[in-house]
Amino acid sequence: QVQLVESGGGSVPAGGSLKLSCEAFGFAFANWGMDWYRQASGKERELVSSISSRDVITYSASVQGRFTISRDNPKRTLYLDMRGLKTEDTAVYYCHVSGTNYWGQGTQVTVSS
Repeated sequence: QVQLVESGGGSVPAGGSLKLSCEAFGFAFANWGMDWYRQASGKERELVSSISSRDVITYSASVQGRFTISRDNPKRTLYLDMRGLKTEDTAVYYCHVSGTNYWGQGTQVTVSS
């Protein structure tokens, strides 16, 4: 059974940093691309960053240069290192297996001014 468990969310002031983690269970993690999405209150869920099974990485324009996605295949874990956080980064962040309907439960990130 596929399970994605996120952690690392919290509340920080603008300009602060957080690192999210997503531990994966129940599938061959190294063989799959992984994504981070986020959903702010009252808005649609949006793609933040992706990393393929071959470590090809993409970022949305809104986080380029501030966020870093990475993966540790032996640990079956996906990461999102977020720096220079802005109030508009406030959202629930979700881990996702690319091209599937497998989602984590989400972790709240709140950035205060």
